[in-house]
Amino acid sequence: MRVLLVGSGGREHALAWAIAASPLTERLWCAPGNPGIAQHGECVPIGATDIAALVAFAREQAVDLVVPGPEAPLVAGLADACAEVGIACFGPSAAAARLEGSKAFMKEVCAAAGVPTAPSATFVDPDAAKAHVREAGAPIVVKADGLAAGKGVVVAATVAEAEAAIDAFMRDRIHGAAGATVVIEACLAGEEVSFFALCDGRNAIPFGAAQDHKRVGEGDTGPNTGGMGAYAPPPAFTPDLERQVMETIVRPTLAEMARRGAPFRGVLFCGLMLTEAGPRVLEFNVRFGDPECQVLMLRLMSDLVPAMQAACDGVLDRFAVRFLPDPAIVVVMAARGYPGTPETGSEIRGLERAAALPNVQVFHAGTRAEGGRILAAGGRVLAIGATGATLAAARDAAYAAVDAIDWPEGFCRRDIGWRALSR
Repeated sequence: MRVLLVGSGGREHALAWAIAASPLTERLWCAPGNPGIAQHGECVPIGATDIAALVAFAREQAVDLVVPGPEAPLVAGLADACAEVGIACFGPSAAAARLEGSKAFMKEVCAAAGVPTAPSATFVDPDAAKAHVREAGAPIVVKADGLAAGKGVVVAATVAEAEAAIDAFMRDRIHGAAGATVVIEACLAGEEVSFFALCDGRNAIPFGAAQDHKRVGEGDTGPNTGGMGAYAPPPAFTPDLERQVMETIVRPTLAEMARRGAPFRGVLFCGLMLTEAGPRVLEFNVRFGDPECQVLMLRLMSDLVPAMQAACDGVLDRFAVRFLPDPAIVVVMAARGYPGTPETGSEIRGLERAAALPNVQVFHAGTRAEGGRILAAGGRVLAIGATGATLAAARDAAYAAVDAIDWPEGFCRRDIGWRALSR
């Protein structure tokens, strides 16, 4: 098969690594890609949201399968544009991608499908939103309705903090139009888990769970980020819980989306809170998580390409995927200044030394190549992955690889996996 992967981050490097390993893959392109992805396929200079150029390239190269990594091209209609010219796309239509593109829509779908989630209210007027917060009290969660690169959520410990978030989103528009509408919901207590299911519009199969570390500082302190590390499998997410989530969350959501004429195909990312009353949906995403994707790919035994094709063809009921029993962990190395304004342009040395260590895989996220050197070109720059017979062994291997990298301008958390390791 001839495959076009869309995106340029660590998630896309992990997907490229898995796709290139498939005996079905005849040729792999990535748009726009990064220096790590270039080890597995050909990078082409097309932006991830340039829908017309992506489809034109796919037609010119007789691409069999388009695999979008990030959410933005899906919300912008990449799958629809591919369908118009008869090219399979592993991802939902723009109508179905609203599950991530609009948190208010996601809440509406959950209510219609009877999917358990936190009580919430949606506002377009900041004064009304603040009045609701004052009545409900804190802690409380304020979410920008639209896409905000993973930074549109504030878990407010006080009413004043929630009101400040409302002003920042709705009046200051720190996330642009994404914050014109806000969803305010009750703050749930429990353990967070990211669960993934492959979907073909009618059928769904489990595709593993992971736990990520969203806050920038050790001990889960500081501001939220796109993710500072992840591990899988999470001990708290038992096989019984997986069956419960499939029956009470994933399948009812698929049925409701089909009823609305927007069948969901691709990967459904269920952000869950494991509460005392059972699993509750915090959010839906319409693509693999980053850095969760990296740990899923490190553990995946099955061939990824036919699994994605089965989702496109509507035959997932005949399919199953298998994972290695060994745990996996990934540690994100970020540029100084992240999650604010990262310092870019610094050179990263020792990548080959790190990648040569046993059970280690180095994924590029925000890098660029210049004159034979690898330079930092973003906030989250590298994702250092490792597997091991135990999570502790995987952690030790990952941090040994981190220490083999010479990059004074970078930093990482040193406690990835702490929740599971402290059990």
